[in-house]
Amino acid sequence: MITATKPPRFLIIQTAFIGDVILTTALLEQIRAVQPDARLDVLVRKGNESLLAGHPLLNEVLTWDKKNAKYRDLWRILTFVRAQQYDVVLNLQRFGATGLLTALSNARLTVGFDKNPFSRFFTYRVDHRYEPGVHEVDRNAGLLAPLGVKGPRTRPKLYPSSDDYAVARSYQNKPYVCIAPTTVWFTKQYPPERWAELIQVLPIDLTVYLLGAPTDLALCETIRTLSGQEGRVVNLAGRMNLMRSAVLHAGAVMNYVNDSAALHLCSAMNAPTTAVFCSTVPQFGFGPLADKSRVVQTPEPLSCKPCGVHGRTSCPLEHFRCAWGIRVSDLSLGDVH
Repeated sequence: MITATKPPRFLIIQTAFIGDVILTTALLEQIRAVQPDARLDVLVRKGNESLLAGHPLLNEVLTWDKKNAKYRDLWRILTFVRAQQYDVVLNLQRFGATGLLTALSNARLTVGFDKNPFSRFFTYRVDHRYEPGVHEVDRNAGLLAPLGVKGPRTRPKLYPSSDDYAVARSYQNKPYVCIAPTTVWFTKQYPPERWAELIQVLPIDLTVYLLGAPTDLALCETIRTLSGQEGRVVNLAGRMNLMRSAVLHAGAVMNYVNDSAALHLCSAMNAPTTAVFCSTVPQFGFGPLADKSRVVQTPEPLSCKPCGVHGRTSCPLEHFRCAWGIRVSDLSLGDVH
């Protein structure tokens, strides 16, 4: 792959959101499989570094504070990166700031997507396209092709700590399902009333854990109340960090998620997954990767679906049929494959 007199140093740049960082871990597994002596560093946005704490394949996790003094902090990172003299910089982003960082990195080889405005200054430019059957982990793996690396799809992987497992274990004394009912975008989120209906039809002997961030606490409590089954529904929003949530997902009978970061947590833990796609479609490449997983969408053919690669703050046509058309019966605990 990379020949050097000492272990080659890689920097992987992924400063987008939680789900993107999770999917990036597949690339770490792929590099280490073919270059066992590689030293791997990752650059993420500040706040996402906890996902990679203690990761056994990583040498260092760099953070970029994109909320406070964004460009001054980018200069700090550039100064550090240039001093490292990386052998390879892999840029998974398509935005100018990280493209500039890549172009000026002083690395021996730079690789990124052709949609990045600074890609003409990279050593290698790789096509970025949304194609049926091509997952985001496949697109990311395409950045390794110029280095002579090709292979089968690799699932992302997280490494929760022993403390994460210990905390999650206290919730795993009986069979349960997890529901992660929220997303950043309204149109990617199955309605709260429907999540409550799902709880009502789940087997009564299953505990139901509602997972989310502290900002999701109120909505999760609304779902719990609407379900009318408060006794077996536990609102854990804001009480479990991402890695502890990942452990809970791994031990669940089933995990119900939107097209969201929680979906990718399940993929990284190979946890059983029912992924609900409202305004988006799995053909964009962000579907579940667990061995036992399925996608549920409205059976109604809608000319307006998908209404974009990302979600929206509201339905542009004000009917939101891509969500309301998904039947609760389709989310039942039938066999998955």
